[in-house]
Amino acid sequence: MNTHDSRGAGGALEAGASMKYGSIAGLDKRMSRLIFGCDNQQTIEQATAVFDDFFERGGNAFDTAFIYSAGLQEQLLGRWIAQRGLRREAVVVVKGAHTPKCTPEFLDEQLRISLDRLQTDHADIYLMHRDNLKIPAGEFVDALNGHHRAGRIKAFGGSNWTLARLKEAEAYAAQKGLRKFSCVSNNFSLARMVAPVWKDCISAADREFKSWFQETNTALLAWSSQARGFFTERAHPDRREDEELVRCWYSDDNFQRRERAIELARQKGVEPINIALAYVLGQPFPTFALVGPRQISETASTCRGLSVKLTPEEIKWLNLE
Repeated sequence: MNTHDSRGAGGALEAGASMKYGSIAGLDKRMSRLIFGCDNQQTIEQATAVFDDFFERGGNAFDTAFIYSAGLQEQLLGRWIAQRGLRREAVVVVKGAHTPKCTPEFLDEQLRISLDRLQTDHADIYLMHRDNLKIPAGEFVDALNGHHRAGRIKAFGGSNWTLARLKEAEAYAAQKGLRKFSCVSNNFSLARMVAPVWKDCISAADREFKSWFQETNTALLAWSSQARGFFTERAHPDRREDEELVRCWYSDDNFQRRERAIELARQKGVEPINIALAYVLGQPFPTFALVGPRQISETASTCRGLSVKLTPEEIKWLNLE
């Protein structure tokens, strides 16, 4: 993956923005290494405000899913892209085939509906939102290759797939001479996911998974990349009001990582959450961070992490290695 700093992604709204970019196999455009998670907007006015701001900062990648808000999120993103005339610049990540509708047939049906909602004829990246262990991985590889040949998707991968299933899909693609997964979207953050945030969610943070990413150069689109607020003041051993934060992230080792992030942030003059983002983007394999700001101030605080560069030694120290 080629990554570099730049002054925007070529759009009219980006004067003065600073962003890091990368590339993904099969995608013919560069992609901001921050991906805006479109899952909480309620109106086109709200969506326009936060999407405009993200784009002005150089962000051109947007992630959404068939199931989010019964289609509203795809409709809002599609409407904004059309109004701004940004389809060429925007990298649209579409997810579908969520459990229990995780079959090649539902994948086909939902993809067509998603593209209609998004007012586009293709997804830049298509991710299966979940896996279905009852179906051979090769059947999904066949289905995804079919949509690629038809021009409906440029690059594709899986979200919340195990390493074993990814290897199965990879082997099938190699055997059949087909395109393989270009990317995976699993959890990855400085904090270890103690319990799944949602049912059947999978982390890609263990040593074997990280080695596989490095060996295959597969891109990781990391969700909950900042551990859903664990590196802010919301988390403390004595604060238990956020049940999800406690259930998914509270552990002795994670609080050790948090303390180290606080210490390093103090040294570098940034916030601990900026260290957490820099940890994800500083891995020795292609990484992109999914972020879900609900207001412009949250986007601003997140983007400050782009200026932080961690050494390999600092990355190991943060992760208690």
